[in-house]
Amino acid sequence: MIVSNPNGANSPGRKSANAPYQFEADLSLKRLRPALDAAWERLQVEPADVHEFELRLTEHWRPLFALLMHLYGSRYDFFYHLEQILLTAAEAWAARSPVLREQDHHRINEPDWFSSQKVVGGALYVDLFSENLGKLRQYIGYFKELGLTYLHLMPLFAVRPGDNDGGYAISNYRSVDPRLGTVEDLRLLADELRAAGIVLVLDFVFNHTSEDHQWALQAQAGDPEFQRYYHIYPDREIPDQYERTLREIFPTVRRGNFTWHDGMQQWVWTTFNSFQWDLNYSNPAVFRAMLEEMFFIANTGVDMLRLDAVAFIWKQMGTGCENLPEAHMLIQAFNRLSSIATPGMLFKSEAIVHPDDVVKYIGERECQVSYNPTLMALLWESLATRNVGLLSRSLSHRHQLPPRTAWVNYLRCHDDIGWTFDDADAAAVGINGFDHRNFLNRFYTGQFEGSFARGVPFQENLQTGDMRISGTMASLAGLEQAIEEDSEELKELAIRRMLLLQGITLSIGGIPLLYLGEEWGMLNDYDFVKDPAKAGDTRWIHRPKMQWHYLDELDDHIASGNGSIRSRIFLSLQRLIALRQSLPALAGQQMKLVDLGNPHVLCFVRMHEAHRLIVIANFSEYPQTIAGNLLRTAGLGRFFEDVISGDTIASSEPHEMESYQIMWMQRI
Repeated sequence: MIVSNPNGANSPGRKSANAPYQFEADLSLKRLRPALDAAWERLQVEPADVHEFELRLTEHWRPLFALLMHLYGSRYDFFYHLEQILLTAAEAWAARSPVLREQDHHRINEPDWFSSQKVVGGALYVDLFSENLGKLRQYIGYFKELGLTYLHLMPLFAVRPGDNDGGYAISNYRSVDPRLGTVEDLRLLADELRAAGIVLVLDFVFNHTSEDHQWALQAQAGDPEFQRYYHIYPDREIPDQYERTLREIFPTVRRGNFTWHDGMQQWVWTTFNSFQWDLNYSNPAVFRAMLEEMFFIANTGVDMLRLDAVAFIWKQMGTGCENLPEAHMLIQAFNRLSSIATPGMLFKSEAIVHPDDVVKYIGERECQVSYNPTLMALLWESLATRNVGLLSRSLSHRHQLPPRTAWVNYLRCHDDIGWTFDDADAAAVGINGFDHRNFLNRFYTGQFEGSFARGVPFQENLQTGDMRISGTMASLAGLEQAIEEDSEELKELAIRRMLLLQGITLSIGGIPLLYLGEEWGMLNDYDFVKDPAKAGDTRWIHRPKMQWHYLDELDDHIASGNGSIRSRIFLSLQRLIALRQSLPALAGQQMKLVDLGNPHVLCFVRMHEAHRLIVIANFSEYPQTIAGNLLRTAGLGRFFEDVISGDTIASSEPHEMESYQIMWMQRI
């Protein structure tokens, strides 16, 4: 940002594109030092720890100051908030445990640690998986047995009673939901996971709070300071102006983006549910308050924060209030402050938006890792069409990321599936985007003739035709249908589809993430409708309670030598994870597509340092032939071993792939 200066080119206030606000940043820090020195004395921080903080502060202060100036520099109380933000960071560093500081040192020296092929993730709801945090610690051995080194716990902080959007309506960021345990239980779990080599990931729900959060309650009580923490309006004049350019996120739940509050007799901005009040980040007090909450969570021992709903955090009249430049600046400011006070912690972006917007949140100085919703959607698209054209088109120019960043590749999560592919990519391969989304919705709800899927609609909008899909991976891949029809052939095909998709997320580049229950092939849970707090949200159909008797069955079948669907899925996935972790070629993000001339087969080469692996995946239920010469040129060798099957393949002759087969081939 360049700001003109009437004082002339030689003035110390002169700005440049390379160093915006450099003079003001340095002068402000100089003026803030007495308050910072007083904080160190009050907090009794050792000189060596002060020095370490000061080094990082020097590195990040100027860009941080520029971000805060852009966001809040016109505020009358900017310097006050600047001081409070700096002291908040100092207090967070002072409160950081010696163990976490030691981990910070390792990660500063190995900034791409999360790019290792050994990082494999799982996500779960604590109550559905183990009832509470104390019992969850008993399953650390289970996670290690499966091969997980990264564990994402869905929201576990205190929430409003009844419907709370699956934990995303937070009442208190410093209190664990009492049904799950306490903050001390969380710290103990974090310590034991760290000792077991498992990274802990939690959500940072920072776009909104619950209506019963302390700040919202003070706003309802008429406190004008806290009413400015939210977007609250006395009448419809301003909300109606905003609504002209806003879309509706949950149209079947509530029309519009504002909710009338009887107690205040005012309108509140509620992008998602009426009980989730959007925070007003144009107020620097909100930024500082949420910074405190972020640091509190970080110091419980969290390694990575999933930033929820990043696209929505800044509002501007006349826009869609999504993906605005200031949203990126806010995240970058959080990033800089984390780099100063909790430098071992990473950010993960949750932006389920257009692919061109998803990548804008990814960067070493913004979100180091990001969900890959486009890959998830297009893997299911390829499975439905038996054609990899659109997937290949997207991967050809959307998979590569900046250095020291990574995708999180997943097939299912707690949320729905939205068909977030780019219409221009679709048009390039002869597909009409609108019509194709309609087809995919019909296919994955089982309404298309020949469909194997058993998904259900989520948020179907009859006016626009928009709809998303709910369902577990196994039910979407055909296992539910196969069990209903008691067909061994269909069961085999369903298992092959599931392992095909898992094999790609484990090998394509980035962090693979399982939604726990996938390792057993858990089916849709239709009993969610019995709970009034869940009945209106079909996403609960793919959030089933863990059935731990499956583990007993697995042990029985290992001992007896017999087979079962669940044991086969578990053991096959466990083996794929172990193979991934043994293959250095699968570290990092480097991936190159290979055109085999077959629309049913996806092929890419993974490369890391001197290591190379060819991945070939057949998305058809019919055998497909691949040319040996193409393997030779892609893999730079004459003979290859498929490390999954153990078969040796010569490039001198064609090779026939089985239905839904995936091969990881290395040169021998």
